[in-house]
Amino acid sequence: MSTTARLEGAPGRSRSEPTRAASAPAREGPRGSRVGRRLRRHRSFLLGGGLFALVLTLALLADLIAPTAPDRMLFRFRFTAPRLAFPLGTDNFGRDLLSRVVYGARLSLGIGSGVMVMTGMAGTLVGGAAGYCRRLDGALMRGITAALGPSMLNAMIALTAVYTPRTARMVRASVLVIREMDYVQSAQAVGARHARILWRHVLPNSLAPLIVQLTFIFAYAVLTEAILSFLGMGPQPPTPTWGNIIAEGRNYVREAPWIALFPGLAIAVTVLGLNLLGDGLRDALDPRMTVPQG
Repeated sequence: MSTTARLEGAPGRSRSEPTRAASAPAREGPRGSRVGRRLRRHRSFLLGGGLFALVLTLALLADLIAPTAPDRMLFRFRFTAPRLAFPLGTDNFGRDLLSRVVYGARLSLGIGSGVMVMTGMAGTLVGGAAGYCRRLDGALMRGITAALGPSMLNAMIALTAVYTPRTARMVRASVLVIREMDYVQSAQAVGARHARILWRHVLPNSLAPLIVQLTFIFAYAVLTEAILSFLGMGPQPPTPTWGNIIAEGRNYVREAPWIALFPGLAIAVTVLGLNLLGDGLRDALDPRMTVPQG
């Protein structure tokens, strides 16, 4: 029998097999690479990342960007409209508004990031324990419900107290699902300790919704800190924050509208960028979502 005949007669062989193999779709890579590709194609994520990167750069480089110290008063230049010497104008004390806005970005973003980190840690700890340990669930969730009202010592603690219950409930919901998965049940069957199962298997698989939630909390914290500062319950003047700069400028809206305008725009750009980032992360981390093509 010829070689050709043997190949044609061999069980499970077909001359069309190479064609099918060539036309089969390539296997997808690891989850991290898939998420990265989805993010690179996501318009909202790219736009939000660019906006937030711009604000973050201004905050980090405030010492280089600011023409003067943020609290330096030049009374002869009071209420100067934006011009070359003062790109964003000056306020009622002659302070350079560009300096105050970029230094305010540093403080406002610092408070927002601090709230995000503390909320993530506290929410993960409480929500993870409540979702995994059935005996703790009822007591912890009742305590969280009672803590929903803000208890303010300062801006960061107040905002963390407000947003931790929401984050804890979200983590708890994820853990309730994950703890019933086969790999968790297998780890329990072989005698793995509960702490090891929680930190090695359960919580890492709850990170995707937590990361998305924390980007939105960052935006909420920046906005709420501005509101608290505007009402006089945040950092006090002359320390510049976007909220108290707007509060100082509200009395001069007619003669110097730029005092309140530019910090307001900074808040809007920051919150918009963070929300677009959160939308992009949500779409990329959820395989059921369709990623908008760039």
